[in-house]
Amino acid sequence: MRLSGKNMHFTLGDFKLKANKVTLSITDNTAVNKSNGVPDDSVAGDVEASGEIELTTNQFKVLSKAAKQAGSWRGLPTFDGLFFGKTDKDELKVEAFGCRLKISDLLDIDSNGGSALVHKIPYDVTSPDFVHIDGVPYLDPEEIDGL
Repeated sequence: MRLSGKNMHFTLGDFKLKANKVTLSITDNTAVNKSNGVPDDSVAGDVEASGEIELTTNQFKVLSKAAKQAGSWRGLPTFDGLFFGKTDKDELKVEAFGCRLKISDLLDIDSNGGSALVHKIPYDVTSPDFVHIDGVPYLDPEEIDGL
């Protein structure tokens, strides 16, 4: 059996959540260096990572309790995100460090019904530890030394 979204598990800090959908995208602005218009090696660019979590109201309430304890949604501390899946043939572990949550689509109501109410929570990765894929950091240790 191959790995699919049904095999993936997701945690934010100490909270195990069942998300309808989770995304994590990395933007790496490394660029080609040119000499006289001809490619001549590359230069490291800045990086960022962000994503979005789609939760049903039941799972959204888990985060709501954390926000209440923090005093506000904006007062929530950053969380480390863990995305893990395993089957008999495949395994994937992605970690995103220092995820700062926001709310974008608080409500998306369709009066026709037919699907559960979904809440979209975008997040940004804010830690220099950035992202690890199967235990391997995306950034070179020299890039984050001293941060």
